[in-house]
Amino acid sequence: MLKVYGLKNCDTCRKALNWLMSENIEHQFLDIRKDGFSETDLKRWLSALGHEQLINRRGTSWRKIDPSIQESLNETNAASLVMTEPALMKRPVFDDGKKLVICGFKNEQQEILKSL
Repeated sequence: MLKVYGLKNCDTCRKALNWLMSENIEHQFLDIRKDGFSETDLKRWLSALGHEQLINRRGTSWRKIDPSIQESLNETNAASLVMTEPALMKRPVFDDGKKLVICGFKNEQQEILKSL
């Protein structure tokens, strides 16, 4: 089953969940603050997407981080940063537990999800 990781109060996540229901795509929503995610999952997401794609550098969570930490962010320390600040992830993250890991919800991601 497709797992959707996000925040319940995120507009993009709500839009994605409504779209998944309208497309009859079976899914399970997991709130990254309430339900969390495993470090193993996060490392798999980082491996599939890279930290540049997974981390949202336009959000308020990113702007609150010390500039020295922002500048030193790399593949090695990205996992520990996201584990402590999950809202740094671009949302939603879609994970089928096999091969598919995508983040965001634009037309490109919708087309991929339709093909499941």
